[in-house]
Amino acid sequence: MSEMYDIEITVTSQKGTCGAGHKVGDKWIIANHTPAGICLSAYPLMQSSIDVLKYGGSFPWSKDPDEDGAVCPDPQNPVVFKIRRVKKK
Repeated sequence: MSEMYDIEITVTSQKGTCGAGHKVGDKWIIANHTPAGICLSAYPLMQSSIDVLKYGGSFPWSKDPDEDGAVCPDPQNPVVFKIRRVKKK
């Protein structure tokens, strides 16, 4: 089996008023469970990126093979998330 990684999600940009209260700099680590406090509308949009990065994959469009991104589905109050693979602790 290939190496599994933890995933770090960071809010890198937020405009307007986030209904979940997210702000720039918020961070979560995903190991084996969905982290408490992350927006239920944004998390499903991150799930495929999380799965790919967690199991060692990468995306051809990413400048950094350990990273991808996602944007909140609220166009009036967009929150941008960086999804990054990190070594398990």
